[in-house]
Amino acid sequence: MFLINFTRMKKFIFTLISVLITLEGFPQTPYKDALKLNLNPEGTHYFQAILLNQVWLRFNESNTGTLAQNAAAPNTFDIGLRRTRVQLFGQINDKVFIYFQFGQNNFNVQSNTNGNRKIAAFFHDAVCEYKVTKNNSLKLGAGLTIANGLSRFSQPAIGSIMTMDVPVFAQSTVDQTDQFSRKLSVYARGQVGHLDYRISLSDPFPITTNGSNLPSISNHATFAQIGNKKQYQGYLIWQFFEHESHTTPYMQGTYLGKKKIFNLAAGAISQQKATWRKSGNDTIYDNLALFCVESFLDLPLNKKKSTVISAYVGYFNTNYGKNYLRFNGIMNPANGNNIAGLAKDAGPMYGNAYPMFGTGQQVYMQVGCLMPKFKNKNQGQLSPYISSSIAKFNRLKNTTTLVFNAGINWLIQANKTKITLDFQNRPNYLVFENDVITEKSRKSTVTLQYQISF
Repeated sequence: MFLINFTRMKKFIFTLISVLITLEGFPQTPYKDALKLNLNPEGTHYFQAILLNQVWLRFNESNTGTLAQNAAAPNTFDIGLRRTRVQLFGQINDKVFIYFQFGQNNFNVQSNTNGNRKIAAFFHDAVCEYKVTKNNSLKLGAGLTIANGLSRFSQPAIGSIMTMDVPVFAQSTVDQTDQFSRKLSVYARGQVGHLDYRISLSDPFPITTNGSNLPSISNHATFAQIGNKKQYQGYLIWQFFEHESHTTPYMQGTYLGKKKIFNLAAGAISQQKATWRKSGNDTIYDNLALFCVESFLDLPLNKKKSTVISAYVGYFNTNYGKNYLRFNGIMNPANGNNIAGLAKDAGPMYGNAYPMFGTGQQVYMQVGCLMPKFKNKNQGQLSPYISSSIAKFNRLKNTTTLVFNAGINWLIQANKTKITLDFQNRPNYLVFENDVITEKSRKSTVTLQYQISF
């Protein structure tokens, strides 16, 4: 009976699709937009789907004392899904735009080890946007959104980034008081002349709902577990050449020579009483104040050869409260350590984690190029890159935190199909409850990524 029902359902679905694409006013879309359905003959009203999957194969030198499933793990090899996403969006009419994104992040064998590994996917975005003006000068939106203040890398279009991964520290409260950098917000954004702007009022999630064990209040700032103030964000870009894409709030990693871009930008995020700490017998609340200035270049060099130079530099001044510090490891391949006395308020120090967020200052830089196409153009192009972040966090006193990445993309079909090989070198810190800080050595990670996005 199940097979019969399934067959009937399949025939019904194919029949429905065939009817839709042959109706007058719903012309069949060309191959380049195979998942796009036009809602009017001109194609100005449409609904589109984008699918993305990033698979990682990774070898990691583990931090000191690392455990994986209670066994010593001086190094690890893991296979994981860095990001798996489904995006659904469309310009429903001249004024109304809607955007959804559903998926999961950081899914490997350590995912949900304290619960159910089948609980992973969730809504990243659910946004309604209204176009007030005929051009892009003013759009008003609301919902669960990544429209953000601090930096272009606080709201990155993941499928188009030049490096294998983004500088996650720019997503300043990621998975703490947001949903992987998304917050419930109302915002205004637009482009007026050379100026691209966005401002938003956000309602951060309580830290108590992030699904992790929370540290006890200590002498160092952590996100407050009592109270919940609103968050204010703003981001301004001065575009010297062409305008950046403006369909969604997400910001492109590289245009692969399709646009000539040079920008200067500044962004800020503020929130009152965002963190708390102990001072004697008193509870002190600190304000969150984050600021960034940055520049982005994405410049075609030779259109005939399809070569491009892309570069970014950003300065981040981040005040989360007194001595705030957070270790984080992307899709951490481990889940514990065997060293006693580590500072619990600084997060996990095992696996591939390093001090990623903190009160202090940080500079991030990246540069890369798109090389000429192979003689057989169907083989795509190579795109090498290097990136580094240099941070001075107050709690780490006179220590400089340096993380370095180098890699190469093989763009088989632009960003729709690409393979990336990435090497990372990072510090191996231990921070103890008595604030003794040691750096035992430096550790490295080699990752092979296969991305499909269409």
